[in-house]
Amino acid sequence: MDLFSGAANKKDKPLADRMRPRDLNEFVGQEKIVGPGRLLRRSIEADQLTSIIFYGPPGTGKTTLAYIIAQTTKSEFQQINAVTSGVKEIREIIRTASEKKKFYQKKTILFIDEIHRFNKSQQDALLPAVEKGTVILIGATTENPYFEVNPPLVSRSRIFALENLTENHIKEIMKKALEDEERGLGNHNIEITEEALDHLALMAQGDARSALNALELAVLTTREEGGKIQLDLEVAEESIQRKALVYDKAGDNHYDTISAFIKSIRGSDPDAALYWLAKMLYAGEDPKFICRRLIIHAAEDIGLADPQALQIAVATFHAVERVGLPEGRIPMAQATIYLATAPKSNAAYKAISAAQKKLEKDRVRPVPDHLKDASYKGADRLGHGKDYRYPHDFPGSHVEQDYLPGGLEGSRFYFPTEMGREKEIKERMEKWLSGKDGK
Repeated sequence: MDLFSGAANKKDKPLADRMRPRDLNEFVGQEKIVGPGRLLRRSIEADQLTSIIFYGPPGTGKTTLAYIIAQTTKSEFQQINAVTSGVKEIREIIRTASEKKKFYQKKTILFIDEIHRFNKSQQDALLPAVEKGTVILIGATTENPYFEVNPPLVSRSRIFALENLTENHIKEIMKKALEDEERGLGNHNIEITEEALDHLALMAQGDARSALNALELAVLTTREEGGKIQLDLEVAEESIQRKALVYDKAGDNHYDTISAFIKSIRGSDPDAALYWLAKMLYAGEDPKFICRRLIIHAAEDIGLADPQALQIAVATFHAVERVGLPEGRIPMAQATIYLATAPKSNAAYKAISAAQKKLEKDRVRPVPDHLKDASYKGADRLGHGKDYRYPHDFPGSHVEQDYLPGGLEGSRFYFPTEMGREKEIKERMEKWLSGKDGK
């Protein structure tokens, strides 16, 4: 079940697999967690691991770190993939681990790739063994474990967040592959330009596996000329092709990108907002999802500072429904620019939040009699509608009377700002509150 054994040196394996670091000295990047003196490095070197979860984008070293642990630990090492394994397999590993611990005092490390793919029952099957120390869990996931992994499992594990590798990291990894005669491409007479290396590093987007795959493809598909394989920018561009965005529509990148989009609109930066919109469309995001977020933003962050914003957002949703993509990107861009440049107010959002909070903390209060429905038969005998003052009968269509239930008189939830149209609303409300007619 140890899928790592014997894989590193076989020439029929992809370059990215052959060049997988064998120890921490060969590992490139993630200095924050495996640099000299760091906790994880000390734990690996001392073979004193507790359960851990590696969390980060593809190609950043999660599986490689598990491989290094497999090579250095004295513990039994088992690996499964959450996509292909089930509860039966987990229980068998736990049973074997329990026997080895009991009879041989030997620890078992269980590496689970894509642990977020396990459902709740599968994760629950792990919990007792992790809690008792029967197995030391190493999980790897591209998704936020605080959302995708059961809280009891997370609470018993250390979370290590891996970041995208820098372009310099990627270049260093590629140069090692070009020089390594045993596992890499060092037996080929390769001449690569700095421009080509820079391009491969840039387009890999922090994913070492992507860069090595492209480099290997470039070498294998380029003819020797004068005894050399010459790789220039044109060859590099052809090898890595169109940039493949790391964008899982059900995962973190989906939420992170829409968050950046909305925050850019809220921050009144139309250029940044258009960039994130373009990224989402490029990656194949559902345009209706984007339009729904525009509608929410128009009400939450612009509100009555520009009432037209909500109408434009709703109209954009209907336009995209009718015309689809690619033409739908134009009204989406228009709405994005309009919302980003509109005056901002979250007063309406704060008002409904305050009213709900008040309702949650306060006892439920009845509707005052003068506000109750007086249109049905017998309502007058119950006093419904009695003493209600019809605003249109008064100057400015405004009259002072209590609209809140008893005990909440004078409570305020909506406080208009000075932004856009809300400034007019604020002035009108101040007149009402001062007892003057609002016209």
